[in-house]
Amino acid sequence: MVLIIEGTLVAPNDYMVLGNVGTWISFEWISGFTVSGGVLDGRGGRLWACKFNEESNNCPSGATTLSFTKSKDITISGLKSVNSQLYHIVINECENVLLQDLTVFAPGSSPNTDGIHVQQSNHVIISDSNIGTGDDCISVGVGTTDLSIDNVVCGPGHGISIGSLGKDVDEPGVESVTATGVVFKGTQNGVRIKSWGRPSHGYVRNVLFRNITMVDVQNPIIIDQNYCPNNLNCPGQESGVEVSNVTYEDIRGSSATEVAVKFDCSPKYPCSRIRMKNVLLTYKGQLATASCANAVGTVDGIIEPTSCIILEPN
Repeated sequence: MVLIIEGTLVAPNDYMVLGNVGTWISFEWISGFTVSGGVLDGRGGRLWACKFNEESNNCPSGATTLSFTKSKDITISGLKSVNSQLYHIVINECENVLLQDLTVFAPGSSPNTDGIHVQQSNHVIISDSNIGTGDDCISVGVGTTDLSIDNVVCGPGHGISIGSLGKDVDEPGVESVTATGVVFKGTQNGVRIKSWGRPSHGYVRNVLFRNITMVDVQNPIIIDQNYCPNNLNCPGQESGVEVSNVTYEDIRGSSATEVAVKFDCSPKYPCSRIRMKNVLLTYKGQLATASCANAVGTVDGIIEPTSCIILEPN
């Protein structure tokens, strides 16, 4: 079955119409379905303004523009999504999903407008797309396995983020994620792994970041296992999410901050089997620096900034 969108679908101008319903366009329990072409305009500007108004405390959370849940063999191709109230596209509990030739955009200041969010899903491909938002270009949630990201331009936004993970003690892990041929332009982060600083049985393993270009990215390479927003429910605790077998290969470009590589890993479960090969990142045309805590792995080829990970014994 194919849904062809010709023209633009426009959300209601009054954000209260959709603001509390969760999702504007939702598909569940379907198989062998394609969405092709067209534009989805979430008209999120007025809701963002409400959220930015400190005197307003009755703003709804907003609606995701497009979601697929408990579905398989799904293709989204040639679609443009703009100005979503909340997330643009969510893939939840799905199998065999192809997202290609997409354009996703919201201003860099727009809150929580993730481009594509994948969770609890298997065998998902995101390719040949341009994504710029006020949050993660692509966010990878719990229970994601076999995710491939290829030939994507990201910016503005917060980069590609695995996490945040570890919010709950018992949650499925993330594994077999590959990102290749990605260009980050002026983003807050490049490739990021993020977990809450508190106990969890979650994990991240078998991740490959290869052939990545950074253009004035604030945190080009970062693992943050001490995520604790507003210092609530986690100060003084240690992340239980185990991060292992993560490879950074052929990554080049410029950092907007002096620290271009930051591995802030859990003291209880240090990051292990971190592999760095041919990484060259500069800051204002000069050498950048790296910061490491509890990260163990190997290095190969040209590594700038100089690696600070603890080398695994031969």
